[in-house]
Amino acid sequence: MTGPIGTVEDFRRRLVGLYALTLMEREGEVHGYRISERIAQRTEGNWRPGPGAVYPALAQLVRSGFARARTRGRRREYSITPAGRKLLLRIRQGPDQFQKARVDLAPLWAEVLGNPDVGELHLLNLRRALTRLEGFLNHPGEDPRRRAKLLVAVHTELSSALRRIPGDPTLRIPSRPRRALD
Repeated sequence: MTGPIGTVEDFRRRLVGLYALTLMEREGEVHGYRISERIAQRTEGNWRPGPGAVYPALAQLVRSGFARARTRGRRREYSITPAGRKLLLRIRQGPDQFQKARVDLAPLWAEVLGNPDVGELHLLNLRRALTRLEGFLNHPGEDPRRRAKLLVAVHTELSSALRRIPGDPTLRIPSRPRRALD
């Protein structure tokens, strides 16, 4: 699938590259198969990028100066460079840093999806995010302490958003996180 923003494969390759940089930063040198395996673990087997996604991503990181490659036996191992660390730092500074430099394309995207109402697009995105969050919180392997902490953070964030958004003051989130997600 090709479009004005490139192919799905291009997007996945960029994501693989950023994840590879993250692994390099955390674990040191990595090789392509290890990156593929770690992605498969993190996505619970739902996505295992093949060599056609992993190695072009690593080659692009090397060409861009974000990673170095060296051959060890039959494997090429990759390590992060100072430029790669700076890139991750910029990304981690948060979406605000990137949003200031970007134009909001939500009105265009809403029309592409068939509905020019940007508010409905944002509501759809919120619903999707909440559904993904609920699935994450209901995952059987989730640590109960981490889950409880995240539930409090979700409740705090939603309560804060409701206070900032003008509307019916009687619409409130219960003062304690509900147990519905248990």
